[in-house]
Amino acid sequence: MLSVAGVLAYALAAFWATRRPRTWRIVLALAWCLHLAALVTDIAGIGAPAPSSGLVHAARFGFAPSLSMTLWLVLGVYLIESRFLPLPSAQRLLSILGLLVMLVAWLFPGEYRPQAGSPLAPLHWAMGLASYGLCGVAVMHAVMLNRAERQMRAQKGQGGPMLTTPVLTTPLLRLERLTFQFVGAGVVVLSLALVLGWAFMPSWRWDHKTLFAVLGWLVLTGLLTGRRVFGWRGRRATRWLYFGAGLLLLSYAGSRFVLEVILQRTW
Repeated sequence: MLSVAGVLAYALAAFWATRRPRTWRIVLALAWCLHLAALVTDIAGIGAPAPSSGLVHAARFGFAPSLSMTLWLVLGVYLIESRFLPLPSAQRLLSILGLLVMLVAWLFPGEYRPQAGSPLAPLHWAMGLASYGLCGVAVMHAVMLNRAERQMRAQKGQGGPMLTTPVLTTPLLRLERLTFQFVGAGVVVLSLALVLGWAFMPSWRWDHKTLFAVLGWLVLTGLLTGRRVFGWRGRRATRWLYFGAGLLLLSYAGSRFVLEVILQRTW
């Protein structure tokens, strides 16, 4: 029921995104709260039958809940940030993405997992998901930054007045600075998650998930280094960001999607 209510709220938010901005904000905040309630209920397995192994209190997780939680974090940052930095071009897109990830998490709620082998395992998982969310916010800003640059070049080529479209009302330098601030925060949190996993997780091994996470960390760290040393910006910088974020997406969500949906292997 929480998932159904959240999907309907996101659908209403997508409908009112450009028609009624104030109503959109209220409905999106309601959808965000329902999204959180659905995540907590599904991941904790509240109201679900006990698994066959008898692990009544086991957590349930998978690729779809990880995507859903990542977008929930992105939406939370956007709701706060949009009060100080209007980003109207993302309103409808984020509402539709919220609807889609809730549907996917509803269809693929994940598997029950045994209790973690380390007391620091929940912190490792939380930091990994937080790095997903921070990099997702950075990608959102990078998409709007690329769109704003294209609109600026198009208007300059036509000889028309500048800063006449909604996207361009946000100063480009400010948007660019925010993008790389979120990249830096995501790299820091991801570094802590990798260190915790390597040092304290008893099941740590160099599998596909770990390999893609480390490769994503290397690409994003290289992006920050290139920006500081060589002054990378524009399309070159955003391509590095997209590539690094794509590797992170493949690390957990991608590997779990292959195991759960394509190969249909249990934990």
